[in-house]
Amino acid sequence: MIGEVLSYEFMQRALVAAVLVGGVAPTVGAHLVQRRLSLVGDGLGHVALAGAAIGILTGTAPVLTALVVAVIGALAVELVRLKARSGGDVALALLFYGGIALGVVLISRAPTGKAVNLDSYLFGSVTSTSSTDVITFAVLSFAVLAVTVGFGRYLLAAGVDERYAKAAGLPVVPANLALAVTTAVTVVVSMRVDGLLLISALMVVPVVAAQQLVSGFWRTMAVASLIGALASVVGVFGAYEADTPSGATIVLITISIFAIALVMNSLRSSLATRRTRRLLRGETDRVS
Repeated sequence: MIGEVLSYEFMQRALVAAVLVGGVAPTVGAHLVQRRLSLVGDGLGHVALAGAAIGILTGTAPVLTALVVAVIGALAVELVRLKARSGGDVALALLFYGGIALGVVLISRAPTGKAVNLDSYLFGSVTSTSSTDVITFAVLSFAVLAVTVGFGRYLLAAGVDERYAKAAGLPVVPANLALAVTTAVTVVVSMRVDGLLLISALMVVPVVAAQQLVSGFWRTMAVASLIGALASVVGVFGAYEADTPSGATIVLITISIFAIALVMNSLRSSLATRRTRRLLRGETDRVS
C-alpha cells in the first residue's frame, strides 16, 4: 500500500515538504517555548493570511506576499517589545485581530465573479505542493536551520537572561530580530502543510512532547525535530487514506505523540519514586 502511494508524484512532493517543514518548525518552536512566546506563530499566521489574500487578489505569488507581510509583522512585534517589554502582548494581540480582519476585508473586495479560496492556506493542503514549492521550502528550511542552529547559542543566551547576554557583549538585538524573521519564514513555509490556523501547533507541540522524554535544550530540539517530521509523514499518509485535511490530521497525530510521551514520563517518574522509596526503606531497616 505504501509503495502504491509513493508511486504518485504529488505524494512524493507532499512527503518531502512534510519532512522539511515537520523537521524544521520545532527548531524555531524550541526557542519560542524557551522564551514563553508559544503563541507568536499563531499571531504571525493571522498576518500571513492577509498577505496571502493580497497575493491572490493582485495576481502575485501568495507565498511571496505572505512572507513579506509576515516578516513585517514579526519585526513590528519585536521592535515594540524592545522599546516597552510590556508592549509585546499588545502587539501580538494586534497581530491576531488585525491580520484576520485585514484578510477578511481584502477578500470581500474581490471582483464579482472572481472566486477566492483561502482554505488551502488556512487548513493546509500538502498534496497540492508543486515542484517549485518543494524547492522553495528546501531553501527556506535550510535558511531557518542556519539561524536556529548556527546562531542557536546566541538565541539561547538571549532567551535565558537577556540582560546578562547584553552585558557579556553578545549581539542580543540582532539575534532577537533574526529569530522574529525566522519565525515568520517558518510560518509561511509551513502554511501549505499545516495551515495558517494550525501552524503554531507544529512549532510548539513537538517541543513540549520532547520535554517529556529528554532534558537539555539541544537534545529537546533534536527530539522535537524528529517528532515533527514523523508526525508530518504519518499525517500525510493518514490524510490520504482517510480523506481528511492534512493540516488537522498532522496536528492530531502530534498531540497524540505528546499524550504518549506524557504517559511515558509519568510512568518513569512513578518507577523512579518507587525505587527511591525502596532504597530509603532498605537504608532505614539497615540502621535499625
